Amino acid sequence: MGVIVVANAKGGVGKSTVASNVAGYLARQGHRVMLGDVDAQQSARHWLQLRPEGLPTIESWAVEGDRLRPPSGVQWVVLDTPAGFQGRLLEQAVGLAQHVVVPLQPSLFDAQATLPFVRTVQKLAGKRKVPPAIGLVSVRQKEGTQSSLQLQQFLAGAGLEPIAAIRDTQNYVQLAARGLTLWDVGPSRVERDLEQWQPLLQWLGV
Repeated sequence: MGVIVVANAKGGVGKSTVASNVAGYLARQGHRVMLGDVDAQQSARHWLQLRPEGLPTIESWAVEGDRLRPPSGVQWVVLDTPAGFQGRLLEQAVGLAQHVVVPLQPSLFDAQATLPFVRTVQKLAGKRKVPPAIGLVSVRQKEGTQSSLQLQQFLAGAGLEPIAAIRDTQNYVQLAARGLTLWDVGPSRVERDLEQWQPLLQWLGV
């Protein structure tokens, strides 16, 4: 079973958008996939309730308590996590994951807030015999803006580089409101967005 953890202690950075669309892609490829939700707000579960019948199935896993134990029988688990994600649950998540995706917005403040979290994940990953891959994804990217440039410079100074950049578009808002992902609509409607996801999907090896 493959486990992809989408996490950042910083809130409002697009974790649910990334997690739901990764799960949607895996489901579209014919995999049995489960979207787990550690967030008390249960954003992923509520999104799944909006999902129309007839689309590739994404199963729900509501994580309860302080122990992560993915259900058996699925090929992929995508774990959506809340703001302030830390402590034992974070340690368990990193211990289970093959990939940890860290979304962040193109803001110097977001980058500064995200860096300690990345360092914590790197430290936890270093305890494993086979550590998970850790990748940053710039979400709500606006090309050519000062904030995007500042993000690149800050991350470069920290020895980091985003594996993908996802643009700021209402497509994600409109799709999420209907329980949909990029892979549930005609490609011509979201062609540019699909292209931007390719580096992340290649990095995930899916």
